[in-house]
Amino acid sequence: MDADGKVNVLLVDDQPGKLLSYEVMLAELGENLIKTSSAKEALEVLLKTDVAVVLVDVCMPEFDGFELARMIRDHPRYQKTAIIFISAIHISEADSLRGYDCGAVDYVPVPVVPEVLRAKVRVFAELYRKTRMLEELNRELESRVADRTAALEASASRLLESERGRSLALAAGNMGSWEYNFTDDSWTIDEGQYRIFGLAPGDDQPSDDYVRSLFRDEDWEQMLQAMRGATSEQRSFQSEVRLVRGSGEACWCLVTAAVTFDENDRPQRVSGVTLDITDRKEAELKQALLAREVDHRARNALAVVQAIVRLGRAKTTEDYIIGVEGRVRALARSHELLSQSRWQGADIKRLIEEEFAPYQNADGNRAKLHGPAIILPADKAQSLALIIHELATNAAKYGALSGDVGRVDLGWELNVGKLKLSWVETRGPSVSAPTTKGFGTKIIETSLNKSRGDSAKFTWDPAGLHCEIVLSLSMPHGEQLKLVTPAKEAKLPDSLPRILVVEDEGLVGALTSELIETMGYSAIGPCINIGDAMNVMRGNHLDGAVLDVNLGGELVFPLAKALAERAIPMVFLTGYERSVIAEGFEACPVLQKPVAAEDLRMALALALNPAPRTGSVA
Repeated sequence: MDADGKVNVLLVDDQPGKLLSYEVMLAELGENLIKTSSAKEALEVLLKTDVAVVLVDVCMPEFDGFELARMIRDHPRYQKTAIIFISAIHISEADSLRGYDCGAVDYVPVPVVPEVLRAKVRVFAELYRKTRMLEELNRELESRVADRTAALEASASRLLESERGRSLALAAGNMGSWEYNFTDDSWTIDEGQYRIFGLAPGDDQPSDDYVRSLFRDEDWEQMLQAMRGATSEQRSFQSEVRLVRGSGEACWCLVTAAVTFDENDRPQRVSGVTLDITDRKEAELKQALLAREVDHRARNALAVVQAIVRLGRAKTTEDYIIGVEGRVRALARSHELLSQSRWQGADIKRLIEEEFAPYQNADGNRAKLHGPAIILPADKAQSLALIIHELATNAAKYGALSGDVGRVDLGWELNVGKLKLSWVETRGPSVSAPTTKGFGTKIIETSLNKSRGDSAKFTWDPAGLHCEIVLSLSMPHGEQLKLVTPAKEAKLPDSLPRILVVEDEGLVGALTSELIETMGYSAIGPCINIGDAMNVMRGNHLDGAVLDVNLGGELVFPLAKALAERAIPMVFLTGYERSVIAEGFEACPVLQKPVAAEDLRMALALALNPAPRTGSVA
């Protein structure tokens, strides 16, 4: 750590381009970034320089990342240095165990998410910085404890001033110092410790009962065991605890202390320093939540791509490939816009302009695009991207964009939470209504939330297609959810087991329903929210259910509980890890998106024909 408080971060990768990308990602942290292109060069740096965090590429010539990590760990000075592996290949469980055995603290897969990498490095850099500060304070504390008795009479006034300055410094660094006296069972704390305990500086010194009340039982017992285990040869100890102040506010603390013994080796006092690490703990939690959410969004995106691949139809292989690639690109564009805004929303005009870019001429008048500036919510950006892509693709194949003079007029407006789009084609070939419903039309229809008033109206005028689309961007105050029963439900044979499908992603729901029907069941739905599903459950006989766990931010478990009360077996689908499943539903099959057809078949068979077992749903 240099004079400015910056710590050294060592980057090890044999590819200069990757080193440059890591440097750009980590630049805003303001730390000292040291780049090396081989294990040998990295070791030379480590022999001369103190390093807080090491980022190591797993696959390198001469020594791979595992060998380098082991060599670093063998050096006494770097036995506790944070080592993060970056891997562009699949890491098996055996590789993970090997990495952790070598001393790695984390893995970062390629492609690297800049926010995740910065969060990981920031946490370990800050921990290194605080640890160095704590070590320095601990050394000072031990020296002060050893000399305290002899120095009290000679330098009481000077020591008091020094203590005051140290106390202020500790308080400024979210630290505090304290002392517990075994003889009279009393505590003495400084200004920083007052703040950590949730006390005002003018309050009396806290009683032993008050201090005890701040700790969880297990943390207090851990502290007592550490004190009892101290000896005159090993008198220092460290413990991580959680305190709950009188106001109810919780904080995490790192406690380092030393015990002073009398001439008979009996403990007299415990002097300690407390570091408030709540910010670090919260950063670790946010990092975990971010990684979890990224994984969830990735799995949902893959599930949509899976639906596009499986449900798509074309006359030739080439047409099928072109169709799939175009739809995947439309998804990618919407995801790029959303990622740029940290998934807060997407600019409708930019989304539409990028979709029309391949069809515009030099003057930009093939398509007239007009409407107000609107930031689409994340759940609607993907739907609208697919809708515009299907309309534009159809126009390029059969409509106004198939020739040189055709034009498209696309306008949009927002009115009382409803986004209305008007698509008008002119000067193109004569068109007529199709005799069969294509996959593009199916994508548009599955992207609509009809229970909230979404709609699509097609007018096949010989002069060109007219299409009006309405999307609900928010639920109007007081509006009740209305049941939208799928038209195909009435055609399903009553003799087949009836499976309720609940999925808020239209294409994924369509694919799930199709897979269920190919397995010999009757698919009821898909329902896109709990209200619709509750109505279907109350009005129909059901033999089972396939439930998406997260329905637009609302967890499905109230519906799952209602199904369990009716003894209806269920299978859960999720983009999260299995740990998201609520207590009481552990016995239900859980599948992660994207779902393989065979996995869904086996899960349904297990749910509908379970082996004998005990247990209940709370």
